[in-house]
Amino acid sequence: MKHLTRRHRVSAGTEALALFVGLSNAASRRLGACTQCRYNSRGTNPSGNVTVDGKSYQTDEWHNLSSNITASISRRLHVQKDHPISITRSIIESRFPSPTFKYHNNFFPVVSTQQNFDSLGFPVDHPGRSKTDTYYINQETVLRTHTSAHQADVFRANESEGWLISADVYRRDAIDRSHYPIFHQMEGARMWDRTKAPNGDIAAAVLKDIEALPKNSMKVEDPNPPTHPERNPLQKEHSLTEAEAIAAHLKKSLELVVVEIFSRAKAAAVSANPDFVDERLKVRWIEAYFPFTSPSWELEIFWQGDWLEVLGCGVVKQDIMEKAGQPQQLGWAFGMGLERIAMLLFEIPDIRLFWSKDERFLEQFRGLSENLDNLRRFVPFSKFPSCYKDVAFWLRSSSSSAGGGLRANTQDFHENDVMEIVRDIGGDVVEDVAKVDEFSHPKTGRRSLCYRINYRSLERTLTNEEANGYHEQVRKALVEKLGVELR
Repeated sequence: MKHLTRRHRVSAGTEALALFVGLSNAASRRLGACTQCRYNSRGTNPSGNVTVDGKSYQTDEWHNLSSNITASISRRLHVQKDHPISITRSIIESRFPSPTFKYHNNFFPVVSTQQNFDSLGFPVDHPGRSKTDTYYINQETVLRTHTSAHQADVFRANESEGWLISADVYRRDAIDRSHYPIFHQMEGARMWDRTKAPNGDIAAAVLKDIEALPKNSMKVEDPNPPTHPERNPLQKEHSLTEAEAIAAHLKKSLELVVVEIFSRAKAAAVSANPDFVDERLKVRWIEAYFPFTSPSWELEIFWQGDWLEVLGCGVVKQDIMEKAGQPQQLGWAFGMGLERIAMLLFEIPDIRLFWSKDERFLEQFRGLSENLDNLRRFVPFSKFPSCYKDVAFWLRSSSSSAGGGLRANTQDFHENDVMEIVRDIGGDVVEDVAKVDEFSHPKTGRRSLCYRINYRSLERTLTNEEANGYHEQVRKALVEKLGVELR
């Protein structure tokens, strides 16, 4: 049978694992060269103080938090009762019971650059450190960009055999129905200790734990061997029997999560539509590559006509544990994005809805935290019309002062600066922003860009006058903060 493999790819669902294991070159599609930031979203004297969820911090020229982001930090959707993100977290946690697993859901979002970058091996010039991608409070303090900012501390504390970290994370990013500057990740690990296993036999201890896992009848496609010398190599510190046992425990544990999630999703579908046709759930394991796990896999689900990557996982490389002061431990880790799972589970079509305070949204999930058996699909309460507005501008060439400033030259322009300006002004009234045209002047070499902004509220119909008001503010801010020349 042909092997299933995917190498050197970091997708949205596997990003949590990639960062968990210290994948320092896991740059997403939005990351460009790390350059000096051109745009400070605060727009005032950077020297001062800022309060983040009740705590005060000194700011400096690196500070780029907007009021929209600061105001949302206290929401903590992943622990908010009856919120779909929190419900999703609870469903996943139910397959990793305590006391074997300890749940870490309350880590504060402000971390040091040492925690967020240095402890994970991010090079000093890594684009993820750029102010175009990360929210800085000051040069040494950021809003975490991944739950992995806490993993070194959790491993070092060694308080449980397994653990889950769930948290809100923050990135400057594109604006569309599946991206938001605040989202939620979950990562987990399960370790075994050579000094505690009978006769030091890790494989036997893991196999015993596998026998204790609940059984299920789900058919899973897994044609690949547990390890492969080239595609998915065995670590030199592990025996083949150890790696095979850990891989089997990892896969069976995560398959239980899939059964739990999609069984509930299908039950909700039947509840919404008694004529719902239940298709057999198709699941497959794909060989993957992560620099700090080996062997590694991705789990894919065939759902509503397409294969969807749900999570990434692997056997933790031993040097991770050595650096954490636990060289005698070995085990597995996984990572996933909670928004993706929640959108599948509840059929929520727009990521902005998670942040809605509209009762028409919130009331649909009331009481579910206490009775997950009543889980039901989201019912759209309205679809309001779109209002598209274009904005085109010239960037300043490096050899010309045209364009009105020193900030938006061709070399250091970053699309995330545009996104942040639009988000600061329009907030959740903006559904998406897309670049629709790009042009370079054949003689001067100056570069022109055109972005189409879709103004559409989730809660009411916007008038054209309202959309024009937002758009005019965006146009002015692009000139003032990026120094572009409007066309």
